[in-house]
Amino acid sequence: MGRIFISAAHGGKEAGGIDPGAIAGDTTEAREMILLRDLIVTELRARIFEVLSVPDDLSAAQTITWINSRGRRGDVALEIESDAASSPSVRGASVFYIANNNERKSNAELLLMGLLRRVPQLPNRGVKPDTDSGLGSLAFCRRTTLPSLSMQVGFLSSPEDRALLQNRRRDFALGISDGLASWSRIIDPSPGNPQEPTYTAINININGQNYLEQGVLINGNAYIPIDLVDRLRIDLSTASNVRRITYRKIVYVKAIELRDFNVAVSWDAATRTVSLRSNLAVCPGQFDRVMSNGNTSEVQLQLFLRNNNENALVKFPDIPKLYREEAGIEGVNYDIAFCQMCVETGFLRFGGDIRPEQNNFAGLGAIGGGAEAASFESARIGVRSHIQHLKAYASLEPLVQEVVDPRFRFVTRGVAPSIEQLSGRWAADLNYGTKITAMLKRLYESAGLL
Repeated sequence: MGRIFISAAHGGKEAGGIDPGAIAGDTTEAREMILLRDLIVTELRARIFEVLSVPDDLSAAQTITWINSRGRRGDVALEIESDAASSPSVRGASVFYIANNNERKSNAELLLMGLLRRVPQLPNRGVKPDTDSGLGSLAFCRRTTLPSLSMQVGFLSSPEDRALLQNRRRDFALGISDGLASWSRIIDPSPGNPQEPTYTAINININGQNYLEQGVLINGNAYIPIDLVDRLRIDLSTASNVRRITYRKIVYVKAIELRDFNVAVSWDAATRTVSLRSNLAVCPGQFDRVMSNGNTSEVQLQLFLRNNNENALVKFPDIPKLYREEAGIEGVNYDIAFCQMCVETGFLRFGGDIRPEQNNFAGLGAIGGGAEAASFESARIGVRSHIQHLKAYASLEPLVQEVVDPRFRFVTRGVAPSIEQLSGRWAADLNYGTKITAMLKRLYESAGLL
């Protein structure tokens, strides 16, 4: 039987200090996950599983290295974490798996159902590809060589979830152990010594044309020959995070990693074909430029918003139209502005300090650092203010329309022409730009542009 690696998220050293993770209700994510992890380990060992618990003083990168240096065929790895949201009403458990891997998706469903059977009071947020995470990918799912999953056991910022976790911790541990036991048996159904692996060959399609050489399927992930990456004119020489494996004297890379280089990746299980599409409708050189053209239609923006929040258009039915119109007037990319709005408001769910009636779609502050964020008389004026603030950061050009952004004059003009340069400026979060870029990729994928 394969072994089970389990990591409690956070607690290790990050950026020179101990990372507590989310903090709420006089406790920390690190503390709660370590306590839960210890119960899971005890339960699984009682069921005669071999369990390896990742040391708590390791950083996220060191955790992956620790697992990779010890993992072997038939093992599985799980990271448990709790989430936090600006609104205390956001609740529930979910499991993230590496995108385009149906096998791992099935494993994630098994794990989530194990928890929810033991704790049915916990809302089910479903299983999700790691491309739906805030940063657009999860290192634990991508970089760990073993079949791996990242489980969010609830929201520490929710009093209900926090009370469940603290008062019924053993039920959480039993449910997760049930799921882990079932998952482990699927990955390695029989005991025995690890043997030299034999991987299934898969077909490769590039921009609609079949590629002569085949790839391989490893742990449910499509891998492609490195020479194909060169053909796509992608330089991986400095991409140290892209995992390479050698199989029968050929170097392969995980296909899903090419998504970070604006290559669309999809999988057809029926024909065992991984499809790569690099002839993007979106100009690569303009992808992250704030001052550029948008690419989506109003209908595509509506569908994207509705698919992520079915009630989003009830109060703001014209929001896609407003972003296209207002951004177009000032020369701002409305796709980028729209995705920033989705990040800031949680797809118009709001929560935290900003209420829907404030028509503040980008977390804009009031003059003088008032207790409340800025408010606007209508949705259109709120969108206009957002667009003007973006233009202030990204351009030296004057505004076309009369200024309505209360903080326009405080911005050093033109310091952030790209999405990434908004990090640490628009928001203190140094991953802020990465989150907007991840949202933009989700939008373009849903619209068939990426």
